Amino acid sequence: MARYHGPKCRLCRRENTKLYLKGERCETEKCALTRRQTGPGQHGNSRKPGASQFRTQLREKQKLKRLYGLLEKQFGLYVAKAFKNKGVTSDNLLQLLESRLDNVVYRCGFATSRAEARQFIRRGLFSVNNITVNIPSQIIKPGDIVKPISFEKMHLRESYSPPAWLSANVSEKYVKIDRLPEGDELKVPVNTQLIVEFYSR
Repeated sequence: MARYHGPKCRLCRRENTKLYLKGERCETEKCALTRRQTGPGQHGNSRKPGASQFRTQLREKQKLKRLYGLLEKQFGLYVAKAFKNKGVTSDNLLQLLESRLDNVVYRCGFATSRAEARQFIRRGLFSVNNITVNIPSQIIKPGDIVKPISFEKMHLRESYSPPAWLSANVSEKYVKIDRLPEGDELKVPVNTQLIVEFYSR
């Protein structure tokens, strides 16, 4: 499947927000957003257009899409499904994105970024319910068990504890999805209501 191959730090600078696309590097002084506060490109923010409702909604949409490493068509499919499901559309959208296997692996602490988690899954280093999978976009359901096949190539995040909707079994070395995230557990640095308004036009 197609994916973004360009520089990741450029995306953070474009959105003027840390999206943590490069894992631990984003927490250090080497972070591009820390070193350069201007937008990407030769002219930086000098040609920044005036604020408008459409521009604000578009930037929030781009921010969430890039945070989870999705392209336009795939993100649009998640939004369409969120509209069809019962409940609050913005919460439905975040639950769908959080239920992706690459995000679950990242939330478990087995990878330092979602991109790294996606790479591990593509190499067949994870199993779901004792079945090896290599599809990062697979939706994980409550009751599923995600287990690494090998820890040799993984960069476990130190001093990291999984969110409350995940439970880790240290002795068996696997993580079980107890339930879907809800409420404050769905907080991301994005105004999801503006994204819903963008697609409701």
